Amino acid sequence: MQLKVADTTLPYELHFHPLTEEGIIVDHQNFSVTSFKTFHRIPCWGFIIREKKQPRKINRDQAVAFEIPVAYYDQLKNGADYETKEGVLIKNETVTTPNTAPLSYAYAADTLFDERLVEKVKNVSLLYHETTYLKDLEERAMTRFHSTTIQAGEIAKKAGVGKLLIGHFSSKYEHLDEFLAETKSVFYNTDLAIEGVTYKF
Repeated sequence: MQLKVADTTLPYELHFHPLTEEGIIVDHQNFSVTSFKTFHRIPCWGFIIREKKQPRKINRDQAVAFEIPVAYYDQLKNGADYETKEGVLIKNETVTTPNTAPLSYAYAADTLFDERLVEKVKNVSLLYHETTYLKDLEERAMTRFHSTTIQAGEIAKKAGVGKLLIGHFSSKYEHLDEFLAETKSVFYNTDLAIEGVTYKF
């Protein structure tokens, strides 16, 4: 309907797959995407993108120096030691270094404050959570199935996330400074979700 009203013609075929249950919707060798339900007056879904990484990185100079075959590198990345044809054991830490932790991003769509979200987004690197209203309109937020600044901060804090982005601000507000200040009072590592901005974490 939206495409029709906008008189939009797509140069490709669009396949629409409605979500019916929580779970993995993409499982790629480098990342996965899972869906989870949020709590709104109509069905809404959140998504988590998780990077996949092997726990170790190859120190190529060392691996070459010890003449370890390239075919064995994946096993090294997973922490295995290497034994030469002569029976000499080369410890994994001699030819690898610890990999950086895999990153993850959770997008929680429209939702009222519900602590069930804590388990769904636990320990993600970056969480987007709506903050439609400031803390003084908590009752309005509840009746309209939205969240406040303080509530978003509580979810982030209890879930132990790395960083919080807040957005979906009600149009009744002209300035967003108070949104940031209120949320930071609960979860300091918070930023406003602003269109076109790139966030590092």
